Amino acid sequence: MKLATLATCNLNQWALDFSGNLERIIESIQVAKNRGARYRLGPELEIPGYGCEDAFLEDDTFLHSWECLGAILKSGLTNDILCDTGMPVMHKNVRYNCRVIVLNGKILFIRPKLVLAADRNYREPRWFVPWQLPGKLEEHYLPRMIREITGQSTAPFGDGAIATRDTALAPETCEELFAPISPHIRLGLDGIEIFANGSGSHHELRKLHQRLDLIRSGTSKNGGVYLYSNQKGCDGGRLYFDGCALIALNGEVVAQGEQFSLQDVEVVTATVNLEDVRSYRGAMVSRSVQASQSQSIPRIDVDFDLTQDEFRRAPSVPKKVRYHLPEEEIAYGPSCWLWDYLRRSGACGYFLPISGGSDSSSVATMVGSMCQMVVKEAANGNQQVIRDVRRFAGKEDTDYIPEDARELASRLLYTCYMGTENSSKATQSRAKTLTGQIGSFHLDANIDSIVTSMFELFVRLTGKAPRFKVEGGTDAENAALQNIQARLRMVLSYFLAQLLPWVRGRHGGLLVLGTANVDESLRGYMTKYDCSSADINPIGGISKTDLRLFLRWASGNLGYSALTEIVEAPPTAELEPLTETHVQEDEADMGMTYAELSRFGRLRKIHRCGPVSMFEKLVHEWTHLAPGEVAGKVKRFFRYYAINRHKMTTLTPSYHAESYSPDDNRFDLRQFLYNVRWTWQFQKMDRLAEKMQECNRTRD
Repeated sequence: MKLATLATCNLNQWALDFSGNLERIIESIQVAKNRGARYRLGPELEIPGYGCEDAFLEDDTFLHSWECLGAILKSGLTNDILCDTGMPVMHKNVRYNCRVIVLNGKILFIRPKLVLAADRNYREPRWFVPWQLPGKLEEHYLPRMIREITGQSTAPFGDGAIATRDTALAPETCEELFAPISPHIRLGLDGIEIFANGSGSHHELRKLHQRLDLIRSGTSKNGGVYLYSNQKGCDGGRLYFDGCALIALNGEVVAQGEQFSLQDVEVVTATVNLEDVRSYRGAMVSRSVQASQSQSIPRIDVDFDLTQDEFRRAPSVPKKVRYHLPEEEIAYGPSCWLWDYLRRSGACGYFLPISGGSDSSSVATMVGSMCQMVVKEAANGNQQVIRDVRRFAGKEDTDYIPEDARELASRLLYTCYMGTENSSKATQSRAKTLTGQIGSFHLDANIDSIVTSMFELFVRLTGKAPRFKVEGGTDAENAALQNIQARLRMVLSYFLAQLLPWVRGRHGGLLVLGTANVDESLRGYMTKYDCSSADINPIGGISKTDLRLFLRWASGNLGYSALTEIVEAPPTAELEPLTETHVQEDEADMGMTYAELSRFGRLRKIHRCGPVSMFEKLVHEWTHLAPGEVAGKVKRFFRYYAINRHKMTTLTPSYHAESYSPDDNRFDLRQFLYNVRWTWQFQKMDRLAEKMQECNRTRD
């Protein structure tokens, strides 16, 4: 047998947090070495963080990436282990997204990305250029700081592979796995036995199946070992990177990491028998015919063995792949995102205006799920989680360890039901019951006096008294009277978020959570700058249909039984007067059901349909309706879509979970969550300033 122990990892990196990112990379290398691995793979652009976006246009990002790589090379950590790390590199004045492979303090190979991600949430061509010389290597002239560490002037740069004494391996980067002609196909045909994909792949509901199917399919028809590494956590923006690092052999998964976890560093290792690859490939006649005609890939020869003593450990065996139900993805993905956002933002908790409806209850449940995950991680001895939670709880100098999720929620989640005369006792009761089960610090407020004050001010200013539609008013009057209630809730939310910690004798402020789902955003069924306006929105990329599934699941699996009643209640904004003949309901107000909205959204975004092509598809799907009725529904959707599109420019930044999200994209593509300490950068500035002062003193 030819046994090789290989390591891949999930890392919770943060854009421009060079100090923190370096610490996590170093920890992952140490863990990999401790487990006997001779190769370690890290995520895409792991040194600066994948989400730097327009910061990749700044030379500082490249400079600090080289400095971090220099620190790794100097540390001695790369002795006797191939380390494959991701960082940006400028070659001949062109920016590339690269893999840099090092061993024994030397740079062996720099491999630029061949296929860039340029759709949906990705804009890599805005910052990088793909390598367009397949099968060609050039010499890259290394920065002076690296030359002084390694003694090298240049390193191979381009499309190639590493040839050790006992095997050959080659990198593949994220999007290249999804491309029609993936590099691992031609690499495998040329005898490359190990493929290593450092990735920055975000979470979407039901997306993991696609990723795993591609990996298993590629190695099933071509043979080989496939390592997949991914970023994990909130990188400072809307996306949550969902980890799930894995190792596959000949179409079977032999090791798999967690998809949702609060661990900042997770290393996944497997011991594979390279003879299994050779035997598998040799038995495939059709593959052998194609391989005999394949183009040769340039190799960088390395005096190093990946395989070790055959009797040290047994080969890893195939495992059943773990998938989460969509309901579980909703429970854990946004919860991990919320935890990262909270601990990195410097806030001391979350504030949620809760209505007793399914949307705000979903957000409350996600925070409750977050608290349950934190308690579980603390019980498992996760020191990073324990340090963070002590900081939030104001107990940094104590031995406090959270043991009860409700007790933790009482410290981190503040909720308030803001009722008016149009609100029902039922929604107030549901909100109170749920928040009691979750454990939040809860308030009940009646805001009629504030609404009345605004109404009376308008009457004094104009001499006119608007009325609701059920009272004989116009559409304009009706909308204005509803909107003022919603906007006042937003104002009160921020007022409470700033002062409630002070009321309880704590320092800092709260982040306000939004509660608009993806379907309402698509339709524009929200008031601009109402209580859907917030700091972040965990459900802004999730459909109403999926949220209802989530609430039913959470009722039994998270222990919040109040959700059963909430999910069965008809959705209502409760902004119009309740009468014997009129109860406001969302679907009636919108003129379409949530199920219809989801279908409109998928056709509009994923299938790129305009009004006509959408009608042509739906008229054959919705055969229970006459063509004229289908046309009317499509026209109604596009009318409101167009009327309300302006609201998307001010939409609260939302957790991205659904591929038809209408979230408006920013022109200045920098993350909105920064490490305000800028540790690496500021220290660098201090050192430069000190050197300059020294030079000035010498001249004097």
